Amino acid sequence: MIKFFNDSNYDFMKISKITNYASLILILLSFIFIYVKGFNFGIDFSGGSLIEARFDNSTSISQLRSVLLQKSSKVQIQKINNNDSTKIDYLIRFPSNNLEQSKFVQEIQDILNENFSNISYRKIDYVGPQIGKELINKGILALILSFLFIFIYVWIRFDWQFSIGAIIALIHDATLIFGFYAVTQIEFNTTSIAAILTVIGYSVNDTVVIFDRIRENIHRYKKMAINQVINISVNSTLSRTIITSGLTLLSLTALILFGGKILLSFSLATFFGVIIGTYSSIYSSSIILSKYDPRIYNKDSI
Repeated sequence: MIKFFNDSNYDFMKISKITNYASLILILLSFIFIYVKGFNFGIDFSGGSLIEARFDNSTSISQLRSVLLQKSSKVQIQKINNNDSTKIDYLIRFPSNNLEQSKFVQEIQDILNENFSNISYRKIDYVGPQIGKELINKGILALILSFLFIFIYVWIRFDWQFSIGAIIALIHDATLIFGFYAVTQIEFNTTSIAAILTVIGYSVNDTVVIFDRIRENIHRYKKMAINQVINISVNSTLSRTIITSGLTLLSLTALILFGGKILLSFSLATFFGVIIGTYSSIYSSSIILSKYDPRIYNKDSI
C-alpha cells in the first residue's frame, strides 16, 4: 500500500476550483447552522450542576429519571462503569437554575435520599453562569492565540504566502468543526475546545510537511508551473498523509466506540476534524500559493 501511494501521480490541483467552491459552501452552511441552531452548551459553559453517585445495582436510569424530573425537565443521566458488581454509578447533570447552585445540589441530594437507599456521592460539581462565560472567553482567547502563533511560526519558517495559506486552512477547519457541533447538537464543553485545538495542531503539522516539500521542489523545478510543483509535492507526501491520518482515525474510532459518553463529544469532533484537516492541508492551504507563486514575489528567498 505504501508503494502504491509513493508511485502516485494524481492531479490534485485539477479540481482545486471545485474544492474551493465546496469549502466556501460548507463554511457558509456552518455559519447558517451556528446562527439558526446554536450550540448545545454543557454545564461547563451554560452553568449547572453535576453529581456522580453510586447506587445499589437494582437502580435503573428510568427510576432515577422519574424521580428527578420533578425537579428539572432537562436532567441528563449517564451510566458509568465501575469495578463493583454490586453497585452502579450514575453521572447526573442539571442545567443552571435560579437557585444558588449549592442549595440546588442539596435539594437534589434530598430528593435522591428520600427515594433511594445506600447512596454514596462520589463527586459534586456546580458551575455558575458567570464562570461559564469566563470559560467561553478563555476558550476563544486560546483559539485566537493559537492562530496568531501558528501564523508567526509559518511566516518565519517559510514566506508570507505559506503563512496566509496555513491560516486559511486553520480557519476553514475550525469553522467546519463549529458547524459540526451546531448540526449534530452534541454537547459543546471544555473538551470541545480541546478537540478544536487538537485538530488545529494536527492540521498545521500536516500542512507544514507538505509546505516543506513544496519549498524544496520550488528550488528544484524553477521553471515548472506552480500547480504542477504542488501536485508533485502532495503526491510525494501522500503515503505519509494517508498512513498518519488512517492510524489516527482508527484510534479515534476506538474512542468513539468504547470511550463512553464523556469522551464522545471530543472523539466525534476530532474524527471529523482529522478528515477535514487532511483535506485542507492539500487544498485550502495551497490557495495562496497557486495564485501568488513564491518564486515571483519572493525572489530573494528562493
